[in-house]
Amino acid sequence: MFWFMLIALVAVVAAVALAVLGDGGVLRDVEPDRLDDRLPGDRPLERADVDHLRLPLAVRGYRMVDVDEVLDRLSAELAERDARIAELEAERAGQRATATALVKDPAEDGRPHE
Repeated sequence: MFWFMLIALVAVVAAVALAVLGDGGVLRDVEPDRLDDRLPGDRPLERADVDHLRLPLAVRGYRMVDVDEVLDRLSAELAERDARIAELEAERAGQRATATALVKDPAEDGRPHE
């Protein structure tokens, strides 16, 4: 009985190995996983661009080159957005200061105080 189980086990392992290895005991070449849908370069990013982005996997996680490329692009666009927001806020603060200066102070209208 022992020899029968041993032979059956060897046969199962051999069958699995042949199924995995396939053609003549050689593993098939796997095409490298690459980032197919790159971020658009001709326009600013939109939320949908980031939502649909799928980074390719590598042996130990994601490919660092692709992740670095995406993060560099996102950080550059966020920096541009932050600079534009700061510019608009400064412009708005200047408009408020101008509007405040144009409004007369009631104490300066020349009438006597009661």
